Amino acid sequence: MPTKTTAFLAISLFILFAALQLRPDDQQQWTATTPVSKVLMELGDNPPLHYVEHPSEEQIQQGKDLVHKGHTFIDGKRTRQQSRHFVCTHCHNVLPEDPVANVSDPEARLQHAIKTGLPFLQGTTLYGAVNRSTWYNDDYLKKYGSLVAPARDTLVNAIQLCAIECSQGRLLKPQELDAVLAYLWSIELKLHDLDLSTEEMTQLNAQKEDPQKMIQWLKSKYLQASPAHFESPYTSFESSKKLTGRPDMGKAVYELSCQHCHGIGKNVTNLILDDSPLTFKMLKRNFHKMEKHLSIYNITRRGTYAVMGYRPYMPHYPLERLSEQQLTDLRTYIEQEATK
Repeated sequence: MPTKTTAFLAISLFILFAALQLRPDDQQQWTATTPVSKVLMELGDNPPLHYVEHPSEEQIQQGKDLVHKGHTFIDGKRTRQQSRHFVCTHCHNVLPEDPVANVSDPEARLQHAIKTGLPFLQGTTLYGAVNRSTWYNDDYLKKYGSLVAPARDTLVNAIQLCAIECSQGRLLKPQELDAVLAYLWSIELKLHDLDLSTEEMTQLNAQKEDPQKMIQWLKSKYLQASPAHFESPYTSFESSKKLTGRPDMGKAVYELSCQHCHGIGKNVTNLILDDSPLTFKMLKRNFHKMEKHLSIYNITRRGTYAVMGYRPYMPHYPLERLSEQQLTDLRTYIEQEATK
């Protein structure tokens, strides 16, 4: 029979062994490439409604095809083109575009676009879209009305609203929708996108704080929604009178934004904006014609709507996607080039 001393030693060794097994140093560490959703869920956060667990490589590729090309192959058959007019990347990047993940700053975004060659677009990037908690935010209610309600809090509905309204196409079928979600999860935020310091990474891995507190802290490191506030052409026109334009920045807006769809060979629109003096003279001539689409103030702040017989249209720019300063910069560049 074991003595009390022997039993006590056995229990003590068992407790010590268990404690050693649970040392933080022995736990699997989160690294810079760990997906943000993985960290959140391991901390106890609930997965979002649009969560896709273990998507296949085939699904991811199908979703990528749909986003970039508008069609894919499912069960060996080519799907019908989602839209005859647009694909997602006409208005959305699929790479990070904000240098600081929790700040929406059009100036910083343009500087980043100049440095990387990314397009400077009306729509927010699809990179990290699955990590947000709401879509079609703020003033988009003014444009889409009641259609926005089911799309704001559910990514699936937001994708379908974009499919029929923004792209002027058809609704995605269930397998296509699953594929798009799979692709979007493949380009979700990683910890390195949040620009965490070495100390913050250490604290995160130590898990010394209350899990719910850590979840809220981590979510504060990136935008839960992409802000969008509209402005009128008249207000922008008046604002431009008070601002000093920067032609070099205006050149970047023209090349990375306007010519993304209107450049030669883009095949998105009937209006071609090249680099000829005649084009710039035409644009300059229409500055003041606030009710005309050829006015940069009208077209950027109002855009156009699809009409019978011509479904392609021009999405407009919220202030967070094109600031008053940047619109003034564009005007200054056009004026400069029109004199050549």
